Amino acid sequence: MYKNRGKLIRGIEEYAILTAATLILIAGVHLFKFPNRFSFGGVTGIAIVLSALVPITPGTITFLINMLLLLVGFLFLGKSFGIKTVYVSLLMSVGLSVAERLFPIAQPLTTQPVLELMYAIAMPAFSSAILFNIGASGGGTDIIAMILKKCAKLNIGAALFLVDLVIVIASCMVFDVETGLFSLCGLLAKSLVVDGVIESINLCKCFTIICNDPEPICDFITNKLERSATIYHAQGAYEHSKKMIIITIMKRSQAVELRNYIRVNQPSAFIAITNSSEIIGKGFRGFN
Repeated sequence: MYKNRGKLIRGIEEYAILTAATLILIAGVHLFKFPNRFSFGGVTGIAIVLSALVPITPGTITFLINMLLLLVGFLFLGKSFGIKTVYVSLLMSVGLSVAERLFPIAQPLTTQPVLELMYAIAMPAFSSAILFNIGASGGGTDIIAMILKKCAKLNIGAALFLVDLVIVIASCMVFDVETGLFSLCGLLAKSLVVDGVIESINLCKCFTIICNDPEPICDFITNKLERSATIYHAQGAYEHSKKMIIITIMKRSQAVELRNYIRVNQPSAFIAITNSSEIIGKGFRGFN
């Protein structure tokens, strides 16, 4: 019973994060991307270009394209089509359509296009990073990538970049060179921001602690911080004295506590701290 309750709580927390991340995505696209006609890839980029050619709003076009892609995704991918991606795609599509009707924006919020471009990149990229980090995506061209991965031997990243580049070139032809150049900057910066946010979210601190008395430190790690550690024997190269080495990994907030504890209680201990954003194992990524 407790196990099922834990799964239910984790599921609620996960979908709350999905919802919050999607709302950030909707806000970034509706407030900054659509009014400035920044077309740096994705379904929303296609919608911005098409909205200049047909009398349909970008939000409605995004909704129609995403629904079509969801249908194609179900046909090609079946059960392997992630429910999280479906949820995010539906929420984003409906959310953009609702935002256009309830909060219409006819022109950019400010007269600073560079500032607006920064927000148009940062908010959706931050949202995408959160979604990718918990195994979801914003749908759209990600669905195409999933289909290509299953059905064709293509470099998916390169293929999607080329699609996005075509959208940017189309924005130059449909709008003007300035809009196209802004869109190109957005396309080049988007992946860098996503990678940076994901790395920051997953950043952990790896401790290598060389000391004489490991027990108090290990007790603090296991009981106070609720983490684990590995201990092994070593020998100093200069005095050939016996030493104990503790290896442990934890989140940044816990790392501060451990560092301060060792400084106060075992000031003679030697500590090496390194950063890592790819920790796979129980208590981190890859395990429940």
